[in-house]
Amino acid sequence: MRTDSSPGTLPAREHLPAAGAGTPVLDVVVPVYNEEKDLQPCVRRLHEHLARTFPYPFRITIADNASTDTTPHVAARLEVEIPEVAHVRLEQKGRGRALRSVWSASDAPVLAYMDVDLSTDLNALLPLVAPLISGHSDLAIGSRLSRSSRVVRGAKREFISRSYNLILRGSLQARFSDAQCGFKAIRKDVAQVLLPLVEDTGWFFDTEMLVLAERAGLRIHEVPVDWVDDPDSTVHIVRTATDDLKGVWRVGKALATGALPLDRLARPFGDDPRDREITDVPTGLARQLVGFCVVGALSTLFYLLLYSLFRSFTGPQIANALALLVSAVANTAANRRLTFGVRGRGGAVRHQAQGLVVFGIGLALTSGSLAALDAATADPAHSTELAVLVAANLAATVLRFLLFRAWVFPERREDGDRRHPEPEPRPTVVAQNPYGTPYGTPYGTSHGSPYGTSRSSAPYEPARRDSTPHLQPVRPHDTDPRETR
Repeated sequence: MRTDSSPGTLPAREHLPAAGAGTPVLDVVVPVYNEEKDLQPCVRRLHEHLARTFPYPFRITIADNASTDTTPHVAARLEVEIPEVAHVRLEQKGRGRALRSVWSASDAPVLAYMDVDLSTDLNALLPLVAPLISGHSDLAIGSRLSRSSRVVRGAKREFISRSYNLILRGSLQARFSDAQCGFKAIRKDVAQVLLPLVEDTGWFFDTEMLVLAERAGLRIHEVPVDWVDDPDSTVHIVRTATDDLKGVWRVGKALATGALPLDRLARPFGDDPRDREITDVPTGLARQLVGFCVVGALSTLFYLLLYSLFRSFTGPQIANALALLVSAVANTAANRRLTFGVRGRGGAVRHQAQGLVVFGIGLALTSGSLAALDAATADPAHSTELAVLVAANLAATVLRFLLFRAWVFPERREDGDRRHPEPEPRPTVVAQNPYGTPYGTPYGTSHGSPYGTSRSSAPYEPARRDSTPHLQPVRPHDTDPRETR
């Protein structure tokens, strides 16, 4: 994806290194609000399932969203009784706020969350996170709308869920099938760059996260799930639907105006190191040709409609110039955004000025064709004029693509060679502990805690020798790595 800003900060996807076990590989967040009855059976069931089936170290983090009942006491007791359970207290409500806080501070390379009611069959958990561990995907979601999913819920919720996803597909061009399923996972390196772009702190949080990830070209893996509706759910459907529609409008507006710096999420082409050593191949040429042809076809139809409109009250030369000018501005804007992937407003005026130069060349070709037609025929038919203009525009289109690619939207490179841009070195990142402070900074100093001032017990501390997560595969003759913790 080509932009006018800095190149993407995400490296190529790689399988998480299989070395000595250190920090947990998976951190499953369970956001709760006044769930004193369901919290303990949920966490114990989830812990038993992970201890029995998940082959790597894990953590279950209870994110208490300012509960007013005895939920904090239940969470504190679970944290004491189960070593793999941690408890975080937030003084403000909002599922999105809870996930952002815990995910941002977690030291696990794979982050997930699920609803406390455990409506989703836990057998889908390992298939959910496996593509993230292997490096195949960036995010993973459970889908209740897949053909192979088995779902038990009322007609009202079924209608609302499917209608909401149709709205996402129609307004934001979302291609993922189920935005609302409370069963998702993300790689830590992706979350570090993606979460700062997500504004919502409530139920729309994960929908916004998925839309931005998909628009940035990240890979989203979908897992069919078996799902049973919780009849005692405390979600306020009308208020949640209203907030979601507001979020759809806000995100759609931001995407339309190019206000989101999605280039930060760009991945380099190819995960195999050999792909990054390919030389003398124009990058993105096939995709750009397809995009340019689509935009060109639509622009030609738009131009012909304008020409026919202007021709009804003016001569052919003036009608051609007006139609070509209006369509050229629209064509440059569409190619800038869709074909060459330039986002944001930076350089837009310069690009339009260069596009007008290209327009001038096209105007010379088409006007010359009309002049030649007038010289050859005293009173040419309207259909003949259109045929000549189509032929002239085809020639101008080829020249326009070459000028756009080489002059208006060239690939950028700092050393002057614009054909093969080199990735900039990644900035040094200071390793941080689960409270957002650099290693070695005492808890409670001026750095503060992203979770607020209340903690149920002493903070859990990750291994400090190396901030890079390492995995230790479990083999049949190995002992369970969790037995030593």
